Amino acid sequence: MAERIEEEKQRKMKRILLIINCFILALGNSGGPLIMRLYFIHGGNRVWLSSFLETAGFPLMLLPLTVSYIKRRRLHRRNAATTESGKLNLISMKPPLFLAVAFIGIITGLDDYLYAYGVARLPVSTSALIIASQLGFTAVFAFLLVKQKFTAFSINAVVLLTIGAGVLAMHTSGDRPNGESTKQYVIGFITTVAAAALYGFVLPLIELVYKKTKQPLTYSLVMEIQFVMCMFATLFCAVGMIVNNDFKVIPREAKIFGLGEKTYYFVLVVSAIMWQAFFLGAVGVIFCASSLLSGILIAVLLPLTEVLAVIFYKEHFQAEKAVSLILSLWGFVSYFYGEFKESKELKKKNPDLETQLAQTSVDVPAP
Repeated sequence: MAERIEEEKQRKMKRILLIINCFILALGNSGGPLIMRLYFIHGGNRVWLSSFLETAGFPLMLLPLTVSYIKRRRLHRRNAATTESGKLNLISMKPPLFLAVAFIGIITGLDDYLYAYGVARLPVSTSALIIASQLGFTAVFAFLLVKQKFTAFSINAVVLLTIGAGVLAMHTSGDRPNGESTKQYVIGFITTVAAAALYGFVLPLIELVYKKTKQPLTYSLVMEIQFVMCMFATLFCAVGMIVNNDFKVIPREAKIFGLGEKTYYFVLVVSAIMWQAFFLGAVGVIFCASSLLSGILIAVLLPLTEVLAVIFYKEHFQAEKAVSLILSLWGFVSYFYGEFKESKELKKKNPDLETQLAQTSVDVPAP
């Protein structure tokens, strides 16, 4: 019984961490596309630069990693006084895990470019709904890579969210930005779908790495994984920027930016911060729950992006987008209703566990 109570404690702490990561993911998932589109609307046209910014904020992770290391060092010193413990390493990630995460980072860099190209050609409200189709890809890869178990509710959610995104492909009249050719629009549509498919592969791949690693999986290690993954994605995009001469063009582009030179650099910095929040939230949700839930949250947060894009950028909101939005919200409700039912059934099986847990103190595990 003591083990079950301890497991329930850990589960409660993961729920708290999950809520925090959901808020971080929501901020990045809505803010990232809007800021990126702002860059393109007012004269920016460097796709490699935009993809670079999606992960360039990775040095921000050094602050929480430093705090985590200080906490681990204090705990290590306390334990050293009573038990024999080895040396505490500054970096806990082992070489095999490092190589696996570096590979995922390179894939993420490619995905960043595909997504940035799509955002450059499509309205935010359209690209956001297309990205919702990544849930279908996530579900397939989650089943193949990590043997994700599905319920009737989660299957229903995946189907509805995927169909909701697919509705957009049926009709796009009045949706194409001014001055853009049909060919450019179609290519943007295709690259955005490709980005959704690739990220649908990346999410379960991260979960697979979590499951296969022989190291104890802590949130501190998750942050290290985030740091390395984004670093390699940034390096991949930096090579593209060098080949495309983006670094040389930045000062010139800043001078002709529609909102002013200072605002140009401000937009770049905020974009990097927003996207870092997105990636941290995504890998955090995978750590606390699963890649499928991370994919579902990314998909269901699109209503907020939709509304903000229509408000701030005066984008068209056709019937197809309304249908897609309704299907997406329906899928959202279906998934979480299923989770609620499953949680109630677990409590019925363990009616005494909640009472015993309340009588014990809850200790926060070290990061």
